[in-house]
Amino acid sequence: MKLDNIDNGNSFDWGKTSADYAKYRDIYPEEFYRRIVRRKLCVNNQKILDIGTGTGVLPRNMYRYGGDWTGTDISENQIKEAKLLAERDGMNIDFFTCAAEKIPFPEKTFDVVTACQCIWYPDHKILAPVLSKVLKDKGKFLIFYMAWLPFEDKIAGKSEEIILKYNPEWSGSGETRKPMWVPEEYLSYFDITYREEYDINVHFTREGWHGRMRACRGVGASLPEEKLKMWEKEHYEMLLENAAEEFDILHFVSMAELTLR
Repeated sequence: MKLDNIDNGNSFDWGKTSADYAKYRDIYPEEFYRRIVRRKLCVNNQKILDIGTGTGVLPRNMYRYGGDWTGTDISENQIKEAKLLAERDGMNIDFFTCAAEKIPFPEKTFDVVTACQCIWYPDHKILAPVLSKVLKDKGKFLIFYMAWLPFEDKIAGKSEEIILKYNPEWSGSGETRKPMWVPEEYLSYFDITYREEYDINVHFTREGWHGRMRACRGVGASLPEEKLKMWEKEHYEMLLENAAEEFDILHFVSMAELTLR
């Protein structure tokens, strides 16, 4: 994938890091899922579509709440990992490879569409009307984002410094708390009916945080093999010097709930 507004137009491929993504990016704390359930969404036989599902983190973790989930992603490797993980745990979730803009569903199929950590990637001029058609009357579009806070968390800040050393074009650094971005194209079809921002601590081991960083867009999805090995060595040495075997990383979460008019 290559987008002008991300990483200064440099290409990235989530498929290159799918194994790490599957192992190290299933990190949302229980509070993240409980807040969705409090909105009475993604539960009790509702039909839910998760676009940009990656390895199916959201569908797999919310499966226990009774929703009927489908996940799509543009990366074949991501979908392969999602299927393996769901089958391992006996979950009946439909996963298939498809760009969000080309989802092949009849009108009024879903009660809820979710987009977690992926709202920056689709073509919203195409996707907004597509979602308005596949959602049922008054259907919901939920947008989520969780990011570490590098200016407040020492380990997160040091990790970012090392990523930028090897990939200075990475545009995912320097996050601060902010409301969830809602592209203006959706406002022709949806009303913003709820927003929420909150801080949350995410627990890691050294290996877990190292793997989480390797599975980010600025590292495993984009660095060539030689630079990736150099990053691996320097980042783990930083953790040995600065982090205990287990620690928390301060994150913030932003959520927007849109309701179809």
